[in-house]
Amino acid sequence: MQDTFALTAPRPLRRRDHRPRRFGVVDLGSNSVRLVVFEGLSRNPLPVFNEKAVLGLGRGLQQTGRLNEDAIAPALTVLARYAAVAAAMDADPVQILATAATRDAGNGPDFIAAIADRLPDLPVRILSGAEEGALSAAGVLLGFPAADGVLGDLGGGSLELVELNDGRTGRAASLPLGTIRLADRAAGDATKARAIVEAELAALPWLKDGEARDLYLVGGAWRALARMHIAQTNYPLSIVHHYVLRREEARDLAGLVAQAPRKTLEKLPGAPLKRLADMPFAAVVLRRLLRATGARRVVFSANGLREGWYARLLPPAIRAEDPLHAAGCDLAARFGRDTELAPALKAWTDPLFPDEAPDDAALRSAACWIADIGSHDHPDYRGEHAFYRVLRQPGVGVDHHQRAFLALVAALRYEADGSAPFLATARQLLDPAAVRRAEILGAALRLAFTLSGGTPALLAGTGLRRVGGELRLRLVEGTGVFAGESVGRRLDALATALTLPATVEVAAP
Repeated sequence: MQDTFALTAPRPLRRRDHRPRRFGVVDLGSNSVRLVVFEGLSRNPLPVFNEKAVLGLGRGLQQTGRLNEDAIAPALTVLARYAAVAAAMDADPVQILATAATRDAGNGPDFIAAIADRLPDLPVRILSGAEEGALSAAGVLLGFPAADGVLGDLGGGSLELVELNDGRTGRAASLPLGTIRLADRAAGDATKARAIVEAELAALPWLKDGEARDLYLVGGAWRALARMHIAQTNYPLSIVHHYVLRREEARDLAGLVAQAPRKTLEKLPGAPLKRLADMPFAAVVLRRLLRATGARRVVFSANGLREGWYARLLPPAIRAEDPLHAAGCDLAARFGRDTELAPALKAWTDPLFPDEAPDDAALRSAACWIADIGSHDHPDYRGEHAFYRVLRQPGVGVDHHQRAFLALVAALRYEADGSAPFLATARQLLDPAAVRRAEILGAALRLAFTLSGGTPALLAGTGLRRVGGELRLRLVEGTGVFAGESVGRRLDALATALTLPATVEVAAP
């Protein structure tokens, strides 16, 4: 019998011709060397490769005035690997950014010459302290566009300080207080280190203008402090970026780490064994900086110099985007079915949230963008997959509250059981009012997708409104929508979330 369903032969597989561009940056620091490769030009940087080697190039610099000779050959080997990785990933441009150790060392020029000899096609830029601070600030502002207070970027060789005024940079300084250099200057004595830090910070009276504002922390040693606190307090989300400590919490944590013997530190939950020698000095700098600034909170940033370098590549229009909105759009573009649906969903749900605050409206808009990101997942796991995809997204401008809210909405939109254990993370991070908003919005989006099949055209034949103390669903005849059993059940679920009775009204075209 002839097969009437035969298909033409499939086309041969081809390499993706339209993959977004990739960009590589090597952070050549005093303690570590790291390559990050970013993909695409987005308001929320998307790293597709991130590798670090801890080499200690700046160890001993304070005494000898030279880079650690034992680290130079391994550094050249690592840089050669990074050049090969970047080339294989088609990253272009790729650049090495050398920081405090290389710029301050007597043999720094020889080291740069050795890099140029071995890797002639890989450009190296030795950053001044001012340039290092400016790039760190640009990276922080990608994640905190309205940052207000003082930025501190702690490396192995230096501490960069930058004043931030509602998203604009102000006064800045670079101090020789990196963890490796400070340990060398204090001969390994944390008590001596405290006096050194106090004297250096006293020369910057403008730090006091940070009083009652935020202190934004960048750098591996400070991120390690955040991870320790996350582990000790059983915080439900293991993401350092946007992690916040009150002044008292940060001071107590820094005091504990600065004074504890090494054996005690080793036993603390989340203690970074590879960085343990540096941790007391990072803690000393933090505690003195809290005193010098009078900051009310500490805000940890995973963004810094590397993201600042990437930010300089972005067109002005992209840099000006709202990061929360951009994160929602990015997820919709990667995992959704129709990017024209989100604005229609936002308008469709407007009547459910009268007198909504601007921040809540922006969050609801983002939720509408991510409402369809489980469409390609297994139907039995869409709610759970969508929840974790949103909760753990790479969006740098999405704080922990926003992650939790959006993740809960996404799960409930796919009709996840509200008591499912995996939702506990979001419920711990949200207050009861936010949970209720998420439940209402999740139920509304579930109803919208049931009616429309995820298409703006069908959704246009429906509408919601609140009339007095009643919720009304309007359906237009002849538009392909009707009040079947599934619609009735999901309308009832939305009405229950709103604690309102619901009715269906059918209108003529």
